[in-house]
Amino acid sequence: MEGALIARDKVGVQDFVLLDSHTSEAAFLNNLRKRYQENLIYTYIGSLLVSVNPYQELDIYTVTQMQLYRGVNFFELPPHLYAIADNAYRVMCNEYNNHFILISGESGAGKTEASKKILQYYAVTCPTTEQLQTVRDRLLLSNPVLEAFGNAKTLRNDNSSRFGKYMDIQFDFKGAPVGGHILSYLIEKSRVVHQNHGERNFHIFYQLLEGGDKDLLCWLGLERNPQKYTYLIQGRCAKVFSINDKNDWKIVRKAFSIIDFTEKDIEHLFGIVASVLHLGNIQFEEDSNGHAIIRDGTQIKWISKLLGAHLSILQEALTHRKIEARSEEVLSPLNVDLAFYARDAVAKAIYGRTFTWLVNKINGSLANKDSTQKTVIGLLDIYGFEVLDTNSFEQFCINYCNEKLQQLLIEMTLKAEQEEYELEGIEWEPIPYFNNKIICDLVEQKHKGIISILDEECLRPGEATDLSFLEKLEEKVGDHAHFVTRKLADQKTRKSIDWVDFRLLHYAGEVTYCAVGFLEKNNDLLYRNLKEVLCNSKNSIMRDCFLLSELDNRRRPETVATQFKNSLTSLIEILMSKEPSYIRCIKPNENKEPGKFDDFLIRHQVKYLGLMEHLRVRRAGFAYRRKYELFLQRYKSLCPATWPHWHGPAAEGVERLIKHIGYKPEEYKLGRTKIFIRFPKTLFATEDAFEYRKHLLSKAPVPLVWDRGAWGSLFLALAWMGLEAFWRGALARRAAKKRTWAVQTIRKFINGFINRKKPLCPENRDFVRLSQYYYLMKLRDHLPKNVLDESWLQPPSILEETSEMLQKICRRNLVRKYCRGLTAERKLQQKVVTSAVFSGKKEGYLESLGQPFLETRLRISTSNLSDGIVVIHVPEDNKQKGDVILQCEHIFETVTKLCILANKQSVVKVVKGSLRFRVGSGKEATMVFTVGPEPQVFKDKTGQLTVVSVNPGVKTPFLKAD
Repeated sequence: MEGALIARDKVGVQDFVLLDSHTSEAAFLNNLRKRYQENLIYTYIGSLLVSVNPYQELDIYTVTQMQLYRGVNFFELPPHLYAIADNAYRVMCNEYNNHFILISGESGAGKTEASKKILQYYAVTCPTTEQLQTVRDRLLLSNPVLEAFGNAKTLRNDNSSRFGKYMDIQFDFKGAPVGGHILSYLIEKSRVVHQNHGERNFHIFYQLLEGGDKDLLCWLGLERNPQKYTYLIQGRCAKVFSINDKNDWKIVRKAFSIIDFTEKDIEHLFGIVASVLHLGNIQFEEDSNGHAIIRDGTQIKWISKLLGAHLSILQEALTHRKIEARSEEVLSPLNVDLAFYARDAVAKAIYGRTFTWLVNKINGSLANKDSTQKTVIGLLDIYGFEVLDTNSFEQFCINYCNEKLQQLLIEMTLKAEQEEYELEGIEWEPIPYFNNKIICDLVEQKHKGIISILDEECLRPGEATDLSFLEKLEEKVGDHAHFVTRKLADQKTRKSIDWVDFRLLHYAGEVTYCAVGFLEKNNDLLYRNLKEVLCNSKNSIMRDCFLLSELDNRRRPETVATQFKNSLTSLIEILMSKEPSYIRCIKPNENKEPGKFDDFLIRHQVKYLGLMEHLRVRRAGFAYRRKYELFLQRYKSLCPATWPHWHGPAAEGVERLIKHIGYKPEEYKLGRTKIFIRFPKTLFATEDAFEYRKHLLSKAPVPLVWDRGAWGSLFLALAWMGLEAFWRGALARRAAKKRTWAVQTIRKFINGFINRKKPLCPENRDFVRLSQYYYLMKLRDHLPKNVLDESWLQPPSILEETSEMLQKICRRNLVRKYCRGLTAERKLQQKVVTSAVFSGKKEGYLESLGQPFLETRLRISTSNLSDGIVVIHVPEDNKQKGDVILQCEHIFETVTKLCILANKQSVVKVVKGSLRFRVGSGKEATMVFTVGPEPQVFKDKTGQLTVVSVNPGVKTPFLKAD
């Protein structure tokens, strides 16, 4: 790592700990930007890895790269995902303890890809046998199966994980992978029945329709068109250019066979997937009593077949609810709204429990049958902190999870720092930091936290609503410093909070949650008679998911929030028992563009990932620490006493070396096995001196015999004294030159700012040019995206005229792009106009509906002479009509406007002598063009039409009319 410091001005530092301004967010972003622009997407904060998604393929994940990082000291090579993976593996093997790698970040930041690449690294670099190859294949192929059922396209990411995943990879005493185990968290069941605009349902639905063979779809009662299914069209983007559903289907089918799914398992699994689609197409109507009924029983029949449920009982369960009356169970009819609620509830329950079954099935295939002791490395791929335009129950749970993980990160980092200090015999200095326990308690505290209040509202008798839940929050936690509602807020804050909202001040900043839907999503109840139908299903997976014993249990099931809180508590306990590694993933821009670095977006992520806080904790003591042997090996040439060989203990050699270099007592500490350097500038100066010394040695190498004998030692000492004086002088001159340049530059720009409103002149030229550059660079990232976007970046006063001109150019370009993009398929709006003009008024209109409008059907002919004749040719597929012949005064204007309407110049043909035209019923005639003393049009005896134009040499005052 030290070797890379020489290029730090260009590519930044490889470890944020070595930033001089480690508390400056601007310095942090600047370092990240420098590295990203050089395709250096990885940077350390100590042992934590920051990863920026490149949105392009980089040649850094080859088998050669894997072998390069295998078994190498953590800081010996540039930062990389493989370094994290290898370090965890080596420490696990050497110390025989368990590890976990926590991968977090927002959707689209690259968490899932990072997890896959770590699995691939272990698959390639770990020892194996033929028997273990099956385990590796199952570990790798579990990913596409879980992605198919647990991932979906969102506005931010085309392959967004809609669940949290923790996977343990189990190793034997030789370090070979022998098994695995997966835990899943909070699958987003609401996505099954509702998707926002621009989003899709889970991938598996589209993969089945696109890739499933004809016989399978026929057996499932499905059509290949996703537009036919209510649960698949709400986001209005069933087809996505970046997703190949057909190819993904093939991968999933292959994975099923390797993960040990039987044909019966697969048949029943896709029967359930198809049943969910059929459920979404069930429509309810109201009878004369206001009760819900199903008139079209087609979908019910398919569900009955696929789930092995009794048809009439299933239909009754969807339109009635079983309630207790006078110690007896009776069926109460549902209204239409409640029937739709019951339909969606059963769809969510079926999919949610099937996903859990799927995870358990994969775990069964990954299970290690050998009971001998083994170690594990856990991979936690979990959703990052989410702040959307509208934040609901899911975001509340996700952000609570991130609060807990941030608490764990800080505690374990502090613990590791303290343990290292104590191990090295260096005094520990307490580090002040923001303890987010206060926020975790606000959410999870028993009887007093938000989750407990939410559960009380869900479970209490009477009419509980989202608003009554909000009122309870105001009553019980209204005085908490990190909680506010519109009612409790001051006048300024109140404007940004709706009546149904509450706001939490998280460690990463404020998040406003909409309370609407909290009770429904937390309850997640299924009517008893519906549960009875599923428990008695002949589909084996359904019977595993809905056990008959549930019907005997009269206790109300745990709410979703409480289940999540308990599973999160168990996860934290698992992680606390292991040695940690951390990967923080960052999304550089919203448009998935390579090389684009959006400062605002990245600053937001740096904040909510807690990176500045982690850096502050990591830098509170010493910025740099190294084993004595490694430090001495690198820098021994800087001291005559240690160069070229030091024959004593490494600790004494380092002490001698740093005293010679001139380290001050406050700049370092010497531990039992390591040197600790407090300030990055101390290390930078040492590295610069080493590079200079290396350069001199390469030009004039020192003979190795100089260390033998008194004369050689004396000569070396004298040479070193001269070199040292020269080096210190060179450093001083370089520093003086930099200071002079800085003073001149600052003075020049201050003068430019003072004279900024004057015409361009030597006094303000550099300032104006810099202002123009920064404005244009900022404008580049904030250009309007479409013709309806009227926003425009406010320019400085000196650029107002330029900005106005650029805005006009940009708008013209957007209009041009829009117009050129109007293909025939996108001109459906023309059909709407046609409907308004002709529907119900003209025969043949209905037959035209299925025929798309072409870009143009026009073909135009005119002569090269001065006549005013224009022939509009009727398409050849209409044999009954002749071509249209026009004689017009303004021929150039007429033809030009026809070209513009057709959006093509090539439709016009200028002929010489004659042209052929149709006169109806498939007959053709000839039109001859000639010149004469006066213009005229006439038909000769043979039927040939002759058009006479005025001779260019004769002036004619008017055109004679026939």
